Amino acid sequence: MSKFYVACDLSAEICRIMLGSLNQGALTISEVRRFQNHPIKDKDSLQWDIPHLYQEVLAGLRAIGTYEEAVEGISCDSWGADYLLFEADNSLITPTYHHLDPRAIDGRQKVWSLVSKEALYEETGVCPGPADSFFQLGTEKGRRLSRAQHFLPVADAFNFLLGGVPRVEKSLASTTQLYNPVTQGWSERLLKALELPSKLFPALVSAGTELGPVREEIAKINGLEDARVVATCSHETAAALAGLPTRRGEDWAYLRLGSSSSMGTEIVRPIISDESRERNFSNEAGYGGAVYFSKQTVGLWILDECRRFWKEKDREIDDSLLTHLAGSAPPFESLINPADPRFLAPGDMPLKIQAYCRETRQSVPRKPGPIIRCVLESLALHCRRTLQEIEDLTGRQVARLYLLNGSANALLNHFIANAVQLPMVVAPADTTAMGNVIVQALALGHLETREKAQEMVRSSLKTETLLPYATAWDTAYDRLAQLCAA
Repeated sequence: MSKFYVACDLSAEICRIMLGSLNQGALTISEVRRFQNHPIKDKDSLQWDIPHLYQEVLAGLRAIGTYEEAVEGISCDSWGADYLLFEADNSLITPTYHHLDPRAIDGRQKVWSLVSKEALYEETGVCPGPADSFFQLGTEKGRRLSRAQHFLPVADAFNFLLGGVPRVEKSLASTTQLYNPVTQGWSERLLKALELPSKLFPALVSAGTELGPVREEIAKINGLEDARVVATCSHETAAALAGLPTRRGEDWAYLRLGSSSSMGTEIVRPIISDESRERNFSNEAGYGGAVYFSKQTVGLWILDECRRFWKEKDREIDDSLLTHLAGSAPPFESLINPADPRFLAPGDMPLKIQAYCRETRQSVPRKPGPIIRCVLESLALHCRRTLQEIEDLTGRQVARLYLLNGSANALLNHFIANAVQLPMVVAPADTTAMGNVIVQALALGHLETREKAQEMVRSSLKTETLLPYATAWDTAYDRLAQLCAA
């Protein structure tokens, strides 16, 4: 008999309502509804349209209700940094600000006047982002905070809207800059620094905590009378890592590709030291008490900017053709340091790449194919540099790399595998939803152990493993190291 679960995958760009089913040891995932998550502008303010997102979630649940299948569990996962405030009567306090809203700048200035960067890292083990929850709270108006009864990060807020129980799951709490990974609780030191009332912050729960039934009015309309709301891994990255087919005792690392990327590994206890802070590594919570030790690093931004520039100049090239041109270009003719500050700002990215190569006395790429090949090879080699930092700080040698969000550019995937010189597993696109469903099934007793869940993932889902085959990347890595040092 099949058991069904709903995973509400709320991304900062595209949200999806996913239905997972567990039947005789096999897991399947399907998309029920997809919708855009567009922020809205109000004068100079940037905000999230929470009522729209909520109505879209309910529409997805209604669609699932038409299947007339009993749903066992529902859980939400989301991005970090942003949060919702609720009054004592559970009504939403508006607006819900976007992390790119200009107010976060004022919040950062206030926080740094009260807490040093070293003290903040010592307390949280997390390198500050541009607009973490802590910085946003630093600029909250007193009247909003005096009205507020619950502070809830996005996914936990939607679990609250669906079930009525205000709880914050630790993986998302650990992205707020208000969570202490050693005590595994809210940081009293930081709450006092901003004079934030502790009553505002709900109890913390571990991933895999059953919160209770779906609210009666939602359950009746959508045929979800038997469904339970579960706090899985509320942070999207932690959910994705819970869905990986890793093996017990295996030393593995992960790479999550995006405009900016993250790379990390799973450890037992947080690493909080001057060296980890100076190298910008963070400690965030995961399933089963795991700690994900990771670093935000350069991603596909440079590639996206090249495409955008060519499009503006009426030179838009189809992605598949661009990849073909890059694959046909000579290897390792030129490299860039992707972390060079010039590449972090928008503009004429091809011109910036050419100027960098000229300054470093390399062959200057003129055409789109060689330019993109230069970017892809440099990104792959930069991954190896970050992986080396992970091994240095953890004292472990990584044996396998798992790639998240890596299906879009097959050439880059092969470059990364060869650059790091490790077997690399390209995870399925639905890994985040799979992790969400797996943790629900474990929490509700439908799967006995994490190991059995991982065996089920290996047997149920197709993964592609890329093996390194080119040794020329070692010499190229030495060249990149020299560029970075310079």
